Amino acid sequence: MRRRELILGIGGTIVAPLAVRAQPPALSVIGFLHSGAPEQNVERLSAYFKGLSETGFVEGQNVAIEYRWAAGHNDKLPMLAAELVQRQVAVIATPASTPAALAAKAATATIPIVFASGADPVALGLVAGFSRPGGNVTGVTSLNIELAAKRLELFRELLPQATRFFTLINPTSALAEPFAKDLETGAATVGIHVEILHASTDREIEAAFAGLPQQPGIALVFGPDSFFYIRRAQIAALAARYAVPAIFDVPEYVEAGALISYGSDFSDVLQLAGRYTGRILKGEKPADLPVAQSTKFKLAINQNTAKALGLTVPPILLAQADEVIE
Repeated sequence: MRRRELILGIGGTIVAPLAVRAQPPALSVIGFLHSGAPEQNVERLSAYFKGLSETGFVEGQNVAIEYRWAAGHNDKLPMLAAELVQRQVAVIATPASTPAALAAKAATATIPIVFASGADPVALGLVAGFSRPGGNVTGVTSLNIELAAKRLELFRELLPQATRFFTLINPTSALAEPFAKDLETGAATVGIHVEILHASTDREIEAAFAGLPQQPGIALVFGPDSFFYIRRAQIAALAARYAVPAIFDVPEYVEAGALISYGSDFSDVLQLAGRYTGRILKGEKPADLPVAQSTKFKLAINQNTAKALGLTVPPILLAQADEVIE
């Protein structure tokens, strides 16, 4: 045997070179792509990691994660997605960030992608169908856009005196058009008209609030959008400053001081996305994993905000609420 391949140990035992024996097996790498920032997604990350651990994967132990955060700058997502593709990660996860999912799909047709989105993934072109996604993409839909009509019903229960409804939409978002269409359809079913406002910068958000009619009966409806989500503290503060009742899709807005939210339980959505990521790491193909749909929903109400707005929350709504902040 060649000496450079083997080394004699004590007593003449043949052992492998130390450098070879000490080399740990390479970990699979998840590329985590998101349009937001880590400090604003702590709970969501926790839910994702929980789902991932349920399939046997723990960061730092048997899987590594490469994070790419756009911090609200969606124009950076294509570059960040390209970095992960170049890194040759095993799977790209884009939980709770539809813009990131679209950027990842545009960057690779071979690396598996797991999304968690509030939109219809078929309409967005992420997958070919729910039961048979096809290609390299699958994930979870939260059905938040489809819940627009339900939000309006709850809002009218809370605000029977509301006479004018507005919605604020980010025109640069892939969710803008489908949300607007679904909101219009839902509004028609409950007999109201919703006026559309646009904002894609901090200044435009402030201008939209300042431009609302200063009169009783105004109500504001927000749809799912990561651009607004990472600015939820600013939005809740503006709603309080201008005394505008507003409804959102997730309770993090309510926890930041907004009035009410109703939508899919995103902890459940992210946990499902974590499980799908783990299943793919174990060898399953995205094309064989049907798009999952969240079946858990969450209603949150901020009683302090309601009192500040001079509103009395109906007891039936309080009884239905999963979270009440007092």
